[in-house]
Amino acid sequence: MPASILEEVDRLFGEAAVRERAALRTLLNCPSCGSSHVAQVLGDNGGVSYVCTACGHSWS
Repeated sequence: MPASILEEVDRLFGEAAVRERAALRTLLNCPSCGSSHVAQVLGDNGGVSYVCTACGHSWS
């Protein structure tokens, strides 16, 4: 029995990871060109900013 419980836990974690990656892809699209090629960078004051590597647009 324990093996099937562990398999179920692995399956659930795998599904959660897939959903998280999908959510990040939709959240991190460039507002200028719509590209998902976005880099996260640290701002001057320690904040987080984003830069689109496709078009160069930056935002925070």
